Amino acid sequence: MARHAAPARSRAGRVSVLRRLTGVAAMNTTTVPSTPPHAQGQGGPAPVRYPGACDCHVHVFDDGTRYPWDASRNYTPAAATLDELLALHARIGVDRMVIVQPSPYGTDNRCTVAALERLGDAGRGVAVIDASTSDEDLRALHAAGVRGVRVNLETHGRHDPDYAQDCLFWAARRVAPLGWHVQAYTNLQTLSALMRPLADLPATLVVDHFGRAQAALGTAQPGFERLCDAMARGRVYVKLSAPYRISQDADYADAAAIARALIAANPDRVLWGSDWPHPGAAAGKPRPLDEITPFRAEDDARAMARALAWAGTPDVARKLLVDNAARLYEF
Repeated sequence: MARHAAPARSRAGRVSVLRRLTGVAAMNTTTVPSTPPHAQGQGGPAPVRYPGACDCHVHVFDDGTRYPWDASRNYTPAAATLDELLALHARIGVDRMVIVQPSPYGTDNRCTVAALERLGDAGRGVAVIDASTSDEDLRALHAAGVRGVRVNLETHGRHDPDYAQDCLFWAARRVAPLGWHVQAYTNLQTLSALMRPLADLPATLVVDHFGRAQAALGTAQPGFERLCDAMARGRVYVKLSAPYRISQDADYADAAAIARALIAANPDRVLWGSDWPHPGAAAGKPRPLDEITPFRAEDDARAMARALAWAGTPDVARKLLVDNAARLYEF
């Protein structure tokens, strides 16, 4: 798919975009109790640093006052600020990031855009849109650094392949003129059922969190080979992110076989993401909205080291951490 050159983003231009998309927000009416700060990871820095390394899956939350929560959300998170994230990335050797619009904000992308405005060329975004999002809104998001749109099926427990196909093709048709990709959060069974029609998707497909392949079932589980085949053809990227979403083992040891099989299928189509700040809500299981759902305490330095071990060689590690992200997100 032909890609479009990103427009120049001067400081004045970014501020203009931010003002358009992040006007004064209404105060959130939900009162939630305070919660202790979430963990940023306890390990040391990554053993090897790769200039330009990108964390391709992070979220940023304020406390729900400036940017109010979506009424139909499945959980209420604590605050997780860009300053905390930048401090973590400086420690573990990450230079770039992709902020993915989190489900508690629905289609209100203002918190994500505010973070992108601060990051400038070190940040890219993945937005969430609906039928009310205009073409002008999409162009403004592009100018702010957004390069993809997320279709989140798993969080809401939506697994019907026909419904998923309709959502993915609608999103792809909306964003293809901008050269964006479509990012899907769904399970392996749904993906497998869609692989044939997705060959005609008018945008690149990016799959979250190992495609939700269950690590305990290994690489022979139904649907996994079809995902690897789609990667080999170059139409699909897969994020090696949040192994706790597919593994129950200590240090997620059984996720290594899944990760290495995906890398072997096409090392040019894998991405690494931390999933910081590690939302604790389980997919498809709503939590009480008047209570804060705590983040998981994950060691992000260990997560980086684990990804380097999966890669196996410096050349593959550079693809995983640097080159593939630079190509997909237009860094």
